[in-house]
Amino acid sequence: MAVTTDLVATWARPRQVLRQLLARGQSEPFALSLLLVFLILAFIGQWPGAARAAFLAGEPSAWPRILPTAYGLLAAIPFLYGLAALGHLAARAMGGQGSWYGARVALFWALACVGPLILLQGLVAGMIGPGPALNAVRLIVGLAFLWLWATLLHEAERG
Repeated sequence: MAVTTDLVATWARPRQVLRQLLARGQSEPFALSLLLVFLILAFIGQWPGAARAAFLAGEPSAWPRILPTAYGLLAAIPFLYGLAALGHLAARAMGGQGSWYGARVALFWALACVGPLILLQGLVAGMIGPGPALNAVRLIVGLAFLWLWATLLHEAERG
């Protein structure tokens, strides 16, 4: 299936989609590509808010605001690998039988699946700005990610 089809299907059948992804066999380039999908979507999602802030500050370009975001997202790669490892260790402590690779795919796929919500968050940040609407969207994105990651990690650790 296409990544976009899998992404939509994950919201209805997350366990089944993760089983399909893991059935492909272990492939670190595939796992990294899922993480890169999220990082690209997260980077694009930051543009509207940076553009709004630059406009309100009277700056001619948003690039000085968006470039540090790109570096920050790249710097987050080792952190996200570490987070996947911590998730695997926590699951193992609770009786999980999965692999390190399965934990990485579960986290990276959960991040990729919330990517479109990150884009929505960016639109709200750019069009409406700080306030209750942006806080509500951030809360929804955070809760959606936590639910999805917990569900996918549980499935990955079933062994």
